[in-house]
Amino acid sequence: MRRLALVPMSGFAFRSTLLLAAALAASGTNAAVTILGGGLGRECYAAAELKKETAASVTTCSRALEDELMSRRDRAATLVNRGIIYMQARSLESALADYREAIRMEPKLAEAHVNLGIALLHVGGRDSEAIASLTRGLEMNPSRPEVALYTRAVAYELVGNVRRAFEDYTAAAAINPEWKEPAEQLKRFSVERRETARG
Repeated sequence: MRRLALVPMSGFAFRSTLLLAAALAASGTNAAVTILGGGLGRECYAAAELKKETAASVTTCSRALEDELMSRRDRAATLVNRGIIYMQARSLESALADYREAIRMEPKLAEAHVNLGIALLHVGGRDSEAIASLTRGLEMNPSRPEVALYTRAVAYELVGNVRRAFEDYTAAAAINPEWKEPAEQLKRFSVERRETARG
């Protein structure tokens, strides 16, 4: 009896290649969380959305959290936005702390879970935790689900779940056909026919 099996065509430095791909996902299309109104919170959002990884951007976000009166949701959003800036600057532990605090404040904020998953993947050795966090974020309908799907595909591949990785790359490509990276990753997969023993 024959069955179809997905096989990723991996090359040298497989994990490094996948993490580079995940970095492209995080830096190229990651979602900052919109802040209602103006002030420093809005400036923090703009810095995260425009990928400004400067110390001045972190200071703006920190001042917003310390000095401005904000709703619980806007405070959580500002933490996510500062976390994005930290992650761009490769301050992963600071980013993780901000995402976790945002989730504590506002457990249903999808982007907090998605960004936590991305950061966990980049820390290394926490791929299963990343999958769980990304899955929670996807269940809450994030603004850019293709980013969460793509990053979860990378994590699935790193833990050896090739079929789920293929499914997530495919879903990410279908949601945003103009984003080329998911389609590029799918080119690495082939389908093989394998003989299975009859029982």
